[in-house]
Amino acid sequence: MHDDIPLTTGRARRVLDERILPAVHATATPLDASWHELPGEPIPPTEGLQLDFAPYEVGTTWGAAWGTTWFRLTGTVPDAWAGRRVEAVIDLGFDKNMPGFQCEGLVYLADGTPVKSINPRNQWVLLTERAEGGETVELFVEAASNPVLLDYHPFLVTHEGDIETSSPKRLYTSRRMDLAVFESEVHELSLDIDVLLELQAELPEGPRRMRILQALDDALDRLDLQHIAETAPDARAALADVLAAPAEASAHTISAVGHAHIDSAWLWPVRETIRKVARTSSTMTELIDQTDDFLYGMSSAQQYAWIKEHRPEVYARVKAAVAAGRFVPLGGMWVESDTVMPTGESIVRQFSQGQRFFAREFGIRPKGVWLPDSFGYSPALPQLMRRAGFEWFFTQKISWNQVNKFPHHTFLWEGIDGSRVFSHFPSMDTYNSRLSGSEVAKASRQFRENRLATGSIAPVGWGDGGGGTTREMTGTAKRLADLEGSAKVRWEHPDTFFDRAKAELPNPPVWVGELYLELHRATLTSQHGTKQGNRRSEQLLIEAELWAATAAARTDFVYPYDELDALWQQVLLQQFHDILPGTSIAWVHREAVAKYAETAVRLTAVIESALSALAGHGDRAVVVNPAPFLQAGAPAQGAVLATDVAEPTPVTVTDQDGGYVLSNALVRVVVDAQGLVTSAVDLSTGRDAIAAGQAANLLQLHQDFPNMWDAWDVDRFYRNRVEDLVDLTGLTASVGADGVAQVVVQRAFGESTVTQEIILAPDSRTLEFDQSTDWHETEKFLKVAFPLDVRAEHTVAETQFGAQKRVTHTNTSWEAAKFETSMHRYVLAEEPGFGVALVNSSIHGFDVTRDAVDGHVTTTIRLSLLRAPRFPDPETDQGVQTHRFGMVIGTDQLGATAAGVRMNAGARAVTGAHGFDPLVQVSGDVVLSSVKLADDRSGDLVVRVYEPVGRRGTGGIAVDGPFGEPVEVTLLEEADDALPGVAAVTDGVAAFPVDAYEVRTFRFPRA
Repeated sequence: MHDDIPLTTGRARRVLDERILPAVHATATPLDASWHELPGEPIPPTEGLQLDFAPYEVGTTWGAAWGTTWFRLTGTVPDAWAGRRVEAVIDLGFDKNMPGFQCEGLVYLADGTPVKSINPRNQWVLLTERAEGGETVELFVEAASNPVLLDYHPFLVTHEGDIETSSPKRLYTSRRMDLAVFESEVHELSLDIDVLLELQAELPEGPRRMRILQALDDALDRLDLQHIAETAPDARAALADVLAAPAEASAHTISAVGHAHIDSAWLWPVRETIRKVARTSSTMTELIDQTDDFLYGMSSAQQYAWIKEHRPEVYARVKAAVAAGRFVPLGGMWVESDTVMPTGESIVRQFSQGQRFFAREFGIRPKGVWLPDSFGYSPALPQLMRRAGFEWFFTQKISWNQVNKFPHHTFLWEGIDGSRVFSHFPSMDTYNSRLSGSEVAKASRQFRENRLATGSIAPVGWGDGGGGTTREMTGTAKRLADLEGSAKVRWEHPDTFFDRAKAELPNPPVWVGELYLELHRATLTSQHGTKQGNRRSEQLLIEAELWAATAAARTDFVYPYDELDALWQQVLLQQFHDILPGTSIAWVHREAVAKYAETAVRLTAVIESALSALAGHGDRAVVVNPAPFLQAGAPAQGAVLATDVAEPTPVTVTDQDGGYVLSNALVRVVVDAQGLVTSAVDLSTGRDAIAAGQAANLLQLHQDFPNMWDAWDVDRFYRNRVEDLVDLTGLTASVGADGVAQVVVQRAFGESTVTQEIILAPDSRTLEFDQSTDWHETEKFLKVAFPLDVRAEHTVAETQFGAQKRVTHTNTSWEAAKFETSMHRYVLAEEPGFGVALVNSSIHGFDVTRDAVDGHVTTTIRLSLLRAPRFPDPETDQGVQTHRFGMVIGTDQLGATAAGVRMNAGARAVTGAHGFDPLVQVSGDVVLSSVKLADDRSGDLVVRVYEPVGRRGTGGIAVDGPFGEPVEVTLLEEADDALPGVAAVTDGVAAFPVDAYEVRTFRFPRA
């Protein structure tokens, strides 16, 4: 036979697009429309329904950027439609290729009942299954005119990303506001043809494909293009046999779960996300009502909390669907957070706040962590997931790797402490599946565990900006349930999938260490103000809990549970994976920085109130130390009178060749005439931390224009062009009354200026740098280099409750791809007997190179300070930005940990009558992480410690307060028989063994 495949497929595609799909709602009559454009922010629906409406004509432009327009639509069902299914079809000016990224609306009945959303891929609203002639219709549409920022030519500079700079021009032109008959058989025919067209495209040219093509030709021969609705049943009959052919016994099984992955902020502000969640949830509960087996999964307790607060009518429907087992809470976290930059305590609170909400509201605790779109995953997570009670982990983002293809889809992920969690990546490589033929075939074809396991997960629905699953997708799933040539598709709870996968893979492959995303590396640096606010807020929260718990145990101070919960939830929201990474629009980051400032004020008030109760009323200076290490003469996490602090021996400063030499009892530092550090000698060993002939504190400026994803990416070629910033505009030195030496360095470059204070304190190994940069560069990357005379095989970078090692060589493509990596408070380069650490208060990105001269290998570490991408925020980091970092000269991992903690949790001075002893003291090989009162408000004390350097040891905890002997608990503060507990309590000290990087949480009952 002749090859007629293109003829058949071309015919089917054109008939489907140009005749069948338009015929689904061909019988229609216009609705009468009126409108009201709001001048400012959205209003509650109860107010929107009461607005004055003016006549509106379809085809009129509407909606300035970020505006809200209320439409009122009225009409009467024609008598001829009696007994038919009638829907409203509303096209606000949609581009069907941009669901979630442009205008959308939520439809209400006249009594305020939300019906469902309308968006580019979901323009219909069911009015009645069996219409009555003469029946009146009245609908209200709350339409949001969100601007398109990620257009067909993406990453273009735009100022539309902030309501303060967006244009007042109307953006959209409506096309249709109709009452229409829904032709069910035409709709079903469209799905039949679409599924078969996509299936045959993935099949080899064998019998199955040929018979599908013949069936398509037969069906189209039976279809009268002028009478689609009348002849659709006969056309469907011609397709019945090929649609009824069952799948092969060994066919891959796809466990589908409805999904929308609504970014809690990204190319829209938080206030718009609140409405997106309400819109999508309305549509999904409506789809649940219209189907028998569809399951919809939604993560993020924050998003449920928003619906509860702002759209209680929608929330009532969600709660009913959750109770019915059809609307599935996923993930157990407050938001789908970044997991690389937040502290360990933040990850714990993501889990505890999320699980508390789901348990309180639904009586459910999700069993797995659901994070499809975060930008890499910390190796500390497996332990934290397991200790929070989670059984599985799900993501797909690693499929975005630039270089290396991840070798597993279902596997065990092992963390820094040896904990393992059962994990799955969907072989479909998407969290926005529409169950297309190519997606389904890909899921089956590339599933790495095909030898032993039978299936994978598919999150199905339009996402990022919301929208969720459509009736077309549920119709496709029904046809793919058991279809020859295709993987099998069924709606299934992820828990059920994971239970089956564990049974099929009793000995799964193991991946050890971080899940590094070979993309989006610059998210460690973009929007420094947001990252700085997060780090500061995290520390203030821990400090507020510490002093509040101490004061509540020893005075009549009332522990502020509600205030601390609210502030934790605010900070956890801003750890969402498009806020903290710096990849949202200007509006989002402007609000985030303002929220951090508000958080700091509120937490400072809590701290000051608690410290006032502890230190008593008086006018004496008291030095208060929130850190678990000694500093400024104050006890760890305690306070002393300032008069009890020993006077320091001043640092000496001498002139040398136009520069300065700074010396204390531990180190000697040379700052040359260019303000660079050319020598940093550890006096106890005589070792110089700086590589011979080189200089540290060298600011370097790179051209930074990635191939795409401006705020997200830095591409390897950025290193090819670099400018050393060595020109000075000022260099001075002094010693303060506190004995601290300071060299002030001033530079100018491009359109920017920078001022550094190089600081050496008495009896300190840490040379500090306080830097203020008035930044006005474009598409540039600012780093500061420290060439270290250390032959380091690895760097050791702090992560949550421990550290991760990374080799310094690039032997393989996996190592070469890690040219920008993450840290928390320190990164350490060490060889046997000598190490140098770089510590910081708000930096997360760094890079490392191995250098050699005549066989002498050194290690250069560069901290990443500022970027200037122009999308999605064209003013990223512009203005004054501050950094604080330091070089610890001659140290090891424990010393680096202590120096990093001190830089982030500095002593504070208050006034009072006296000092006070710590509530909690730890001993042995552990570091104190947090002290707080229990979440259940019992008054019990919760203490968390961890082993910081990666070796086995012992720990001890002593509590000086009205508490009994401790019980070890989970991260959710609950007893678990599987936990080892305390080995012994002797003289008030609870002792216990500890493994490498192990996190232990103990609960002391209130006496």
